[in-house]
Amino acid sequence: MEYEGVVKSILDGAGADVGDYIEITREKDSFKGIVMPHIEFSGKDILTLKLDNGYNIGVKVDDMCKVQLVQRRQEGKRAEPEYVADPSKPTVSILGTGGTIASYVEYRTGAVFPAEKARDLVFTVPELADLCNVRAKVVYSMFSENMTSENWKKLAGEAGAELDSGSSGVVIPHGTDTLGYTAAALSFMLDNLSGPVILVGSQRSSDRPSSDAFLNLTSSARLAKEDLGEVVVVMHGETSDSFCTIHRGTKVRKMHSSRRDAFMSINQKPLGSVHQDGRTEWLDEHRSRSSGPVKLQAEMEDDVVLVHFYPGLPAQLFRSTVKDAKGVVIAGTGLGHVSSSLFPEVERLIQAGIPVVMTTQCLYGRVNMNVYSAGRDLLLAGVIPGEDMLPETAFIKLMWVLGQTSDAGKVRELMTANLRGEINPAIKLEEYSE
Repeated sequence: MEYEGVVKSILDGAGADVGDYIEITREKDSFKGIVMPHIEFSGKDILTLKLDNGYNIGVKVDDMCKVQLVQRRQEGKRAEPEYVADPSKPTVSILGTGGTIASYVEYRTGAVFPAEKARDLVFTVPELADLCNVRAKVVYSMFSENMTSENWKKLAGEAGAELDSGSSGVVIPHGTDTLGYTAAALSFMLDNLSGPVILVGSQRSSDRPSSDAFLNLTSSARLAKEDLGEVVVVMHGETSDSFCTIHRGTKVRKMHSSRRDAFMSINQKPLGSVHQDGRTEWLDEHRSRSSGPVKLQAEMEDDVVLVHFYPGLPAQLFRSTVKDAKGVVIAGTGLGHVSSSLFPEVERLIQAGIPVVMTTQCLYGRVNMNVYSAGRDLLLAGVIPGEDMLPETAFIKLMWVLGQTSDAGKVRELMTANLRGEINPAIKLEEYSE
């Protein structure tokens, strides 16, 4: 947006415009930076500058402020880097979904643009060209919370097609907020993988000096060349830029809203790590590449509900929440419990042929419904124990299972089977909670 009023007046007086490098003096304070476009929700007397350290600030201006033009922006188009495929290097496919991790920053104006072609990604992270040939495609441009099963289906199909066409691996830049849901969905939809499908995000946008995008993306490109045939998530392993952690797609959760090492493997060790020097260190068993082709089973039942139980949850509210559901997953307390007032509602669902899966909101540990009478009563009613699955993983899995079959016996069989590493054997899991 264009500036108006006093901001426009002082910029015009200095012969400066958006994209120019200026110095602005206000009383005893002085700031140098690139003039950014006016932000719609900021005040009309606020001038936005991108400082030399990469951060943006808003400077409140008035007629007493002095502005000096230091350097005028360079006119013309952004220089496109040369990008020539190297036949000696493996090809890695990058499927964009709109996340800032796969965007480049034009520091002349500070604007962020989506990377739509291989050369854009090489422009953003030139090291990618040293690691592999990049085959890039923007599948979506959307916020991750707007993802639905239709988006997951398309992503799964695109990923499978890329592997079948010779890519060594597929990297999917994705918003972090629902990255775990997408990872679980692709894990169940894709089988017999001839290479890894790697979901990657960034907690800090690519125009910030503290961005984690660079290491996350280069680590994913390195992992795409390894002997791995699973859907995984690759994110910072600690707050510094030392290594990225490889998480199984059915066992990963975002555990912090802003830290760079926000993602953790739950009830399982991470599969491994990719270090800054390029080393891949494996920490747990993982599937190797298959010879292909990829097996795609992408059908899902959308009418599945995930209910988080809390003390005092009214039976009537529970009933209305699950009224039209074809399947229900409950995040219960402790070993897998809900209040006795909900037992009749759960029984009604099961008698109507609607599968009910019990997980625990504790996250670490597993459901064990044989310990207390409440759990045993739920088992007798026909509740399916979710073992040590994350509630969201069980939710995605039930959507997928119901997309494959409506037979009650088969649903129970699939939900209690370990298909994609989502269920660990009944062993002590305390070591994974540290």
